[in-house]
Amino acid sequence: MIVMRLVILYSYLSKGLGKIIEEGPLLRESKIHDYYSIVLSGAAGSGIQAIGEILTWAFRLDGFHVFSSGEFMSRIRGGSNSTLIRIGSRPVRSWSDAVDLCIPLDNQALNHVKSRLTTDTLILSDHATIGTGAYGLDIPLTAMAAETGKAIYANTVAAGAIWGLYAGNFEHLGKAIEHHFAGKPTETLEQNRLAARKGYEFSTNIRLTSSASFRFPSPPSAPHPLFLTGAEAVACGALAGGCSFVSSYPMSPSTGVLTFLAQQAHEFGIAVEQAEDEISAANMVLGAWYAGARGLTTTSGGGFSLMTETISLAGMIESPMVIHLAQRPGPATGLPTRTAQEDLQLALYAGHGEFPRILLAPGNLEQAYDLTRRAFDLADACQVPVIILTDQYLMDSGYDVEPPDIPQIPGKPAIVKTDHDYHRYGPGPQGVSPRGIPGWGTGLVGVDSDEHDQEAHITEKAEVRVAMVEKRLHKATALLDLAIPPEWIGPIDAEAVVVCWGSTLEPLREAVSGLAKPNLAILHFSQVYPLHSSGQALIEGKRRLILAEGNGTGQFGRLLTGEWGTHWQHRLLKFDGAPFSAEGLRQALVAILQQEVR
Repeated sequence: MIVMRLVILYSYLSKGLGKIIEEGPLLRESKIHDYYSIVLSGAAGSGIQAIGEILTWAFRLDGFHVFSSGEFMSRIRGGSNSTLIRIGSRPVRSWSDAVDLCIPLDNQALNHVKSRLTTDTLILSDHATIGTGAYGLDIPLTAMAAETGKAIYANTVAAGAIWGLYAGNFEHLGKAIEHHFAGKPTETLEQNRLAARKGYEFSTNIRLTSSASFRFPSPPSAPHPLFLTGAEAVACGALAGGCSFVSSYPMSPSTGVLTFLAQQAHEFGIAVEQAEDEISAANMVLGAWYAGARGLTTTSGGGFSLMTETISLAGMIESPMVIHLAQRPGPATGLPTRTAQEDLQLALYAGHGEFPRILLAPGNLEQAYDLTRRAFDLADACQVPVIILTDQYLMDSGYDVEPPDIPQIPGKPAIVKTDHDYHRYGPGPQGVSPRGIPGWGTGLVGVDSDEHDQEAHITEKAEVRVAMVEKRLHKATALLDLAIPPEWIGPIDAEAVVVCWGSTLEPLREAVSGLAKPNLAILHFSQVYPLHSSGQALIEGKRRLILAEGNGTGQFGRLLTGEWGTHWQHRLLKFDGAPFSAEGLRQALVAILQQEVR
């Protein structure tokens, strides 16, 4: 049944996109552009997220590939936030600093994004709102919104204005508005449609009378029907992996996984618990695995720090455990709504004592789904904690993907029926003992946080301690056998290699694809511990190794240096809270490659 339910869930996520209406935009230029970047900027509470969601849906109905992502301040109202929408004639799945069209909704918004604006950027704003010094095309958003009855509809007027500049089919925008306001009163829906219509008609006239350039690309013939965010991809992967219990304490940027699973709890039979804190959440998940469920907890760096004692407990009692760690900048509260790859060492060394673990780091939404699904099987097979490392950028970004492969039978707990001779920590292949659960069979399923013998009885005998430590560490063999090899992108004989992990993959892929450099390749690690041995052979002997990761000390680079003796010629490190952009990486790589030429 879970297979059918997942199919239905994906159908819901792509609702309305099964058939793309063939009537395309009314205006096209002869010059074809692959991507067009729209940036919406304004204070929290001004509705830029709503505009982004409506336009994302509308552009997809019109046949485009779409990428959307946001950057926002840690406050409920006020400040300056922005949302990026990239539409493409080809798949687009990475952050860009480019701004082709900017819509500021208040007088601080332009200043917030000014470093990304160029002389080619078209600015569309309400000059009455922006105030002295306003420039670009003037559109009276507030006045037109007031004509619909409420000034709050200014954001929907802006969505209509963008759609009019693009000359899109208004019915597609109308359907996007219906989707966004589904469940709201009919009056709300109609007023928003009216507001969008006003903006659409106003900017259509601007387009027909203005000499401004609207360089929208042509839509592809067959875009992917499914649009996912990183949070949804992780959550769907958990469903496909047989997750039956989730316990978490909300913490940005991981909360989207918890809320999505809570929304699907009844349909998929998941027990969902919002715990009082992260310590309780982690212990509940450990208890769920002990009872035979497949449990998940999702958190960020500060919450994960509180879970480390439980992770150590999982190591001692040899319990499976799956933890989703969505990274953000630290230390402490740091930048709670920004992105980083700063918690690799935290995840690698969390928990006192020595015990094996697996660290996965998806680079895109397909991997976020697949690796989360696989995490449950890996945890079960090896009876170790599996930590999935994502970040705010991956969690809050969305783009269209091919529907993933749904397993015919979702993952099930790898447990045995016990008999009266059952020993929880008895011999097993590669140190993995048969795992029983209380109540299934006649055996006693004992566990203990103290050192113990095969029956889980506390012991301080040196010979037993040595045997049990060696047994637990012997699982490293099983972990290596199941390790996921890194992905090589580019010519196998490339002399220069950019090494990355996690969400840096797609910005790097776009950056390198625009260089046309035959001697440059990417090596991406989606499993960052234990390391698959093939990675060492791939980078050994390369003349130029470039490290790219989102932290200030090169944590993954230092891991490779410690494990393999890797020496780095260049490091591209970013730790300002913003994601890597394709343009920024391309510029940095060009500078490095020019040094090589000299």
